[in-house]
Amino acid sequence: MRRLILLGVLALFSCIAVILLVAMGVGELLSGATPTAVNTLSTDFPVEPVQIPLSTHSREENSGVHGWLARGTRGGGTVLLVHSIRSNRVEMLSRAKFLNEQGYNVLLIDLQAHGETPGDRITFGLRESEDVEAAVAYLRNTFPHERIAAIGVSLGAAAIVLAKNPLRLDAVVLESLHPTIKEAVENRLRLHLGQIGPVFSPLLLSQLSFRLNASPDELNPISRIGNLNAPLLLISGTDDQHTTMAEAERLFDAARQPKEIWIVPGGGHFNMHAYAGKEYENRISDFLQWYLRKRD
Repeated sequence: MRRLILLGVLALFSCIAVILLVAMGVGELLSGATPTAVNTLSTDFPVEPVQIPLSTHSREENSGVHGWLARGTRGGGTVLLVHSIRSNRVEMLSRAKFLNEQGYNVLLIDLQAHGETPGDRITFGLRESEDVEAAVAYLRNTFPHERIAAIGVSLGAAAIVLAKNPLRLDAVVLESLHPTIKEAVENRLRLHLGQIGPVFSPLLLSQLSFRLNASPDELNPISRIGNLNAPLLLISGTDDQHTTMAEAERLFDAARQPKEIWIVPGGGHFNMHAYAGKEYENRISDFLQWYLRKRD
């Protein structure tokens, strides 16, 4: 009997050890940097490579935010484009093209630990928000008389919302944004492991908190979206299993007026421009036209 008990205890500890190792591995995978030599990828419309200095000293010296700037027409407005997780500025290229064709100045950036912008690890909007702040400040200096909007997708949307300092934007579009990091993790675990997946959420969240040296509460866009002092267009898909419709509606309820929400029929957690095409362009164009080009 003692032998059986001992074997049972050893088996239990072995299972716990395996679960901890898996959680550590998944935590590293989720937050690991994804550098890419973006400049080796060609574009078919004129852009200027830019490197925007950071005002913070929290990263290595001489680091900066890498991006592309496409100039539009004077007085036409300016748009910052911020990509999703484990991607880079190339993801936003199709949006940049149609907006630039309409006369907007467009800035596409690589968030820290993505593309060509240095960084040790992905922080789910926490440090990436510093890149957004630097990019908006750069646009304010470069185009002092233009109205400025930002479009962020998933991680990019979180980076906009989690900015610690006021961004002074004239319009914001947030796509596929999660309300809390807990729900984001649970939804992804459920997708990959089934209904038992969320059981492992506390382990994974503790790993992320340890690696980022931050509380999970600091990564919750729903706690900060009410501070976003700009007209908002929130976009989500009916079939998005990473961020559900109910979660998107909670975010919308927490945001200030003026605000609009577009729930895309059949839309998932993917590139809404590629999915919705002309309807996406028309909705974005109408929203930006009103807030960036109207005259009081």
